Amino acid sequence: MKISGFTFLRNGQLLGYPFVESIRSILPIVDEFVVALGPCEDQTEQMIAGIGDSKIRVIRTAWNERIRNDLKLQGFIYGQQKSIALFNCTGDWAFYLEGDEVVHETELDKIRNAMEVHLNNPAVEAMVFDYLHFYGNRNTYAWSPRWYRTAPRIIRNTIPVWGPKGLFFVVMDTHKKGRYPRAAHTGATIYHYGWLKSEEQLALKKQNNSKYWTDKANSVNYADIDPRVLRPFRGTHPKAVQNWLPPAEGVFQANPEHRLSSRERKHRLIMNLERWLGWQYGKRHYTLVS
Repeated sequence: MKISGFTFLRNGQLLGYPFVESIRSILPIVDEFVVALGPCEDQTEQMIAGIGDSKIRVIRTAWNERIRNDLKLQGFIYGQQKSIALFNCTGDWAFYLEGDEVVHETELDKIRNAMEVHLNNPAVEAMVFDYLHFYGNRNTYAWSPRWYRTAPRIIRNTIPVWGPKGLFFVVMDTHKKGRYPRAAHTGATIYHYGWLKSEEQLALKKQNNSKYWTDKANSVNYADIDPRVLRPFRGTHPKAVQNWLPPAEGVFQANPEHRLSSRERKHRLIMNLERWLGWQYGKRHYTLVS
């Protein structure tokens, strides 16, 4: 069994991504790691080279800055870059990590074993992970329908598949018809650190990236969030990211005067229903078959 890791990056250092830590976290279980690297104005390429592992293969790419953002399928350029990396993978399985996602070392064997178990089972086309979205500081994570709780991150690399957006995959049954992949759960978790950047880095990311989604970049204030979605993290962070994490004391404190948006009020209602009925709401970009 051969496993490919892959991602896409552009100005990862400038935008505060722990991409070195992300790549390192799964190097022990992959046979290659493909990086689609867009034009950078920082030290991202040098930092990747500094990892010093021959498994890493960099594909230099161009970004089509002229793609319209007023169409129904927004953020398409991320799907392009993700797919470029995927199309250069040579493994039986392709393991996608975004530049702010990290895997815990205690779960690597579990993940590899899941791929081995389903290697010869064509009914399983993808592998799903649970998610922890850290927010504000290392001791806090966000948990609500606003924050996807599961997502596919490993895809079978022997079927026609691509990523029309950064978040999910589409399996093509015909040239005109696609669907979400049929998946099994790995039993493992992705640690997402995208909301631990400084507010300045997050604002710069939104400013740089908003043009691919809309003409307007929203302002950033970490404290403007529903306090009910913030939970204390009582586990351990992956070793790969320990030195990157900013020090912090206690749970991140939301603004007590924050006025709930209509979306947040809706999510509060859904969370109450989840507690009462014992089910979990949320859009799934996969069909669970095992």
